[in-house]
Amino acid sequence: MIIESTLRPENAVRRTTIEAGDHYIGTVKRGQTLRILDLEGNQAADTLFFNADDTAERYSAMDTVREQGAVYLTAGTRLMSSEGRTMLTITADTCGRHDTLGGACASESNTVRYDLEKRHMHSCRDNWMQAIARHPEFGLTKRDITHNINFFMNVPVTADGGLTFADGISAPGKYVEMEANMDVIVLVSNCPQLNNPCNGYNPTPIELLVWE
Repeated sequence: MIIESTLRPENAVRRTTIEAGDHYIGTVKRGQTLRILDLEGNQAADTLFFNADDTAERYSAMDTVREQGAVYLTAGTRLMSSEGRTMLTITADTCGRHDTLGGACASESNTVRYDLEKRHMHSCRDNWMQAIARHPEFGLTKRDITHNINFFMNVPVTADGGLTFADGISAPGKYVEMEANMDVIVLVSNCPQLNNPCNGYNPTPIELLVWE
């Protein structure tokens, strides 16, 4: 569902560019609005959310899909936690839908899906591991890397229940916006994948904007 935002970028209290293939970790407070902006189009943003007060509570793809009765995320979707609580609510979306089934690329999946020589190519899981290693103040470990959202990523569900990686449906300037229902830690990998079309085989920057 396409819903445009009324928020203006010049009024944001924080703006952060995540370069192609890079990572980000930070906190969004309850009541603040976070926008993830696809600057150049066709770029996947693999994202994890944690309760900032208790990181054992984190985003749950299973609870979110079950509660919404839909496999894709879009405006109006409540992003549910492992404790069955709403973490964030998507309030605006100019892309139309986002994936939470396809998971994230890792050295293991690069090997299985593509080639043994692809094992050491950078991946979203590697990005997340670097972020938590460089920022121990958030108290996250590799055991906390679980369900994620692939914002802007196009992962169609086939007639027999399988998943495929398809060309992106985003474009330059498309965004998804969500209001935090609790203080959340946001962990983003601006996906570095070069072996499937989720980034158009050409990773590009994204921007995060936060409003009070």
